[in-house]
Amino acid sequence: MEAVLWHLFTGTRGGPNRVRILRTVDDRPRNANQLAEELDVDYTTIEHHVDVLMENNILKKSGDEYGAVYMPTDLARSHWDTIEEIMQEVT
Repeated sequence: MEAVLWHLFTGTRGGPNRVRILRTVDDRPRNANQLAEELDVDYTTIEHHVDVLMENNILKKSGDEYGAVYMPTDLARSHWDTIEEIMQEVT
């Protein structure tokens, strides 16, 4: 899992945005529109990164459709030390 985390957050151009998204939803679950507004990133970009994070079991969503909010998964929480290390390196 560590290799996946490092790749998702440091091995691609989208890594810094993914770190920002994860940090933001760790503070409080938010929907895609709230993330786009708070992070000043295009909504479709947020959707793309959220999809990537969900495909890799880093984020999960709660709720339906437009109002669904995103939050870290239990798997992400179990590797939070590595995620924190990555976040420090990226920012």
